[in-house]
Amino acid sequence: MQQIINFIIRNKNFLLFLLLFGVSILFTIQTHSYHKSKFINSANFLTGGVYNSANNISGYFNLKSQNQLLAEENTRLRSLLSNSGIKVDSTYIDSLSFNKAYRFHNANIIKNSYSLTDNFLTINKGKKDSIKQDFGVISSKGIIGIIDKTSKNYATVLSILNTTSRISAQLKKTNHYGSLKWNSINPNIIQLIDIEKIAPIKIGDTIITSGRSSIFPKGINVGVIENFQLDAAENYYEINVKLFNDMTNIEHVYIIENVDKNEIINLQNGINE
Repeated sequence: MQQIINFIIRNKNFLLFLLLFGVSILFTIQTHSYHKSKFINSANFLTGGVYNSANNISGYFNLKSQNQLLAEENTRLRSLLSNSGIKVDSTYIDSLSFNKAYRFHNANIIKNSYSLTDNFLTINKGKKDSIKQDFGVISSKGIIGIIDKTSKNYATVLSILNTTSRISAQLKKTNHYGSLKWNSINPNIIQLIDIEKIAPIKIGDTIITSGRSSIFPKGINVGVIENFQLDAAENYYEINVKLFNDMTNIEHVYIIENVDKNEIINLQNGINE
């Protein structure tokens, strides 16, 4: 301990310079949007490279389980083609069932968090792959999140397991819709709020995306109702939804690009003005 104190005393001027230099860089990044953007892109590039290397190692030891998931998905695809569009189970997502306004890109998750209050994922696709902010991210079983930030080769995803996330969803058997949010308690359960009490719901009902945004098309699976209750005012249901996805064990994902997004946003902005 004494040696550490002596080192600090001997180098106090240099250490003070480093501290002030770091603070000045932090203030510069915080107050200038251009510098902030460059810093975020550089950080994504550096951390993305590290996560990608770590993911390559862990992926090698996880090949058996991932190959099993891909085999199951291929089985569903073959069954779909063989049965003229009949879906084998309620967790299958077929991009052909959505109109041509949507393009799908594949990617791999190289970092995944699910135990924090606000969770993010990192994927191995970025600007060079035409990936942009606010693209939707799903797996073969259902919804994952929304693209948050991008660098040249990587992108971060705002997970549905993030308390700031809000995604429009509805009951599959009716058009009653609300918002998905997460209470940060259980990574397998997400909450659906603002469903009016007149909606006919029961445990086991399927929840899907509502299509009432320019991010996700209607019909992406979310999960099934685990339980529900009325809110304090007894006007709306508070619904716990068990996710189809195991958010603790995902690797292959699909990114959804809405080709007509800019047209929709421009039209809505014109109306608001």
